[in-house]
Amino acid sequence: MPKTKNMSLDFYTMDNFHLEDKTVLVRVDINSPVDPNSGILLDDTRIRLHSKTIADLSDRGARTVILAHQSRPGKKDFTTLEQHAESLSNILEKQVKYVDDIFGSNARQAVSGMKKGEILLLENVRFYSEEILNREAKLQSETHLVQKLSPLADYFINDAFAAAHRSQPSLVGFTVTLPSGAGRVMEQELRALYTALSNVKKPCVYVLGGVKVDDSIMVMENVLRNESADYILTTGLVANIFLWGADVKIRKYNRNFIKNKDYCEYVKKAKKLLKQFKGKIIIPKDVAVCIDNKRVEFPVKKIPNQPIFDIGTGTIKEYAKIIREARTLFANGPAGVFEKEGFSTGTEDILNAISSSQGFSIIGGGHLAAAANRMGLTGISHISSGGGASINLLAGEKLPVVEVLRQAKFQHRI
Repeated sequence: MPKTKNMSLDFYTMDNFHLEDKTVLVRVDINSPVDPNSGILLDDTRIRLHSKTIADLSDRGARTVILAHQSRPGKKDFTTLEQHAESLSNILEKQVKYVDDIFGSNARQAVSGMKKGEILLLENVRFYSEEILNREAKLQSETHLVQKLSPLADYFINDAFAAAHRSQPSLVGFTVTLPSGAGRVMEQELRALYTALSNVKKPCVYVLGGVKVDDSIMVMENVLRNESADYILTTGLVANIFLWGADVKIRKYNRNFIKNKDYCEYVKKAKKLLKQFKGKIIIPKDVAVCIDNKRVEFPVKKIPNQPIFDIGTGTIKEYAKIIREARTLFANGPAGVFEKEGFSTGTEDILNAISSSQGFSIIGGGHLAAAANRMGLTGISHISSGGGASINLLAGEKLPVVEVLRQAKFQHRI
């Protein structure tokens, strides 16, 4: 893993503020899985995670105004936060009011009318078009969202670690206008990740899978060039792209899937990385394809024209051996279509190997974290709530949210 500058928590936390009878805007990331047909929330893991910060604020007498998002425009799970408010109310055993407005008159009246200890959840901030723009904090502070809500608040708390790699109005804009600090989740995540970065032991192994190929390629380029990673184990769609980059005949079905995702540029990058770092990037020796809804394994030299849904048994054994010998581990993304019956083997076996390893291990957020939590594994050092944020940080990238929190400490002296 790369060495990172500025690894101290040199920003305010909730403990620095006198919160009683103050109005606090708190940005959380309660983006949750939603059934595309019924629209019902399927999992409350992130809501439970942030409930600790929200409960703390309320218990300390703050008027807590929650800003959050659910999915993004164009997605089937892009919906209101009404169910999230109900779920949070049940978890906290305390009413969480909900208003279907972000910064309009209804929202502002609801905020102004709050009493000490009350909790209010505003509407999905991504219903506001400017929220999806990534720009510097000063520009984001001039948006309607920030300008309308800032006069009503005393403090801004950012607890949305899972979105810390974004630079959107609700994430960075308020740090310009209000005294700002990190929430409990943000603080806990950064402490764990900074500890990992400061205490790297070799061999260091990255297990990169899932479908967010751009993230994985970015990490590979960084950790291989600075020689912080000894091995990269590829799984999921990442593995398929590297198999194609290694001139393996993954067949038309799988090539078309990659083409339809506009990922062909990553095949070229994969080919280049494989040549540049020979022996460092490990690709599967066998895969599991879906034939008549059943798992069938093939060596990579004999892949049929069927969808690749998982890594094969031989690959799992090879990867598990490397994982068990590692002293520092980072994993992000599932090994295949683990939600489908018969194709969770790779993901589960990789997680079991990480859990049984004696090394310091970090699991990125998203699907892999959900799988690890569902399996009840106890041997993993840290399961992150944010895949994109943690992977950026571990790749040596600066997180916009963390940077503006640092700046806010000097801008708003308390």
